[in-house]
Amino acid sequence: MELQEIINYCAEKPGTTKSFPFDETTLVFKAAGKMFSLLNLNPPYSINLKCDPLLAEELRFKYQAVKPGYHMNKVHWNTVRLDGSIAESLLKRWIDDSYDLVVSKLSIKIRSKLKSDSPFTPK
Repeated sequence: MELQEIINYCAEKPGTTKSFPFDETTLVFKAAGKMFSLLNLNPPYSINLKCDPLLAEELRFKYQAVKPGYHMNKVHWNTVRLDGSIAESLLKRWIDDSYDLVVSKLSIKIRSKLKSDSPFTPK
């Protein structure tokens, strides 16, 4: 999956904003103001994604490109090297899971707003 495709995929999620709050090479995606993805725009490219703690451990064991979240809470975040070793479908699913985890912690009012603005349904 190309870098621009990842940017577009993250940006199209309901209620998502993107910014550079830390530096000019780390693009941060937020759902209703809460981070769900951080994309390193300098080679070697990588993406930080929120993850269920048990699944995070499993993915780190199964995929060499998945490591504990760089500069993040390593229990809840993974860093995925974008070296082509992870299938596009898996990467998209992990992005979706990260977004869904963040949205599930939002208030009912905010989740309802997201739902009314799009076909999004929180898990």
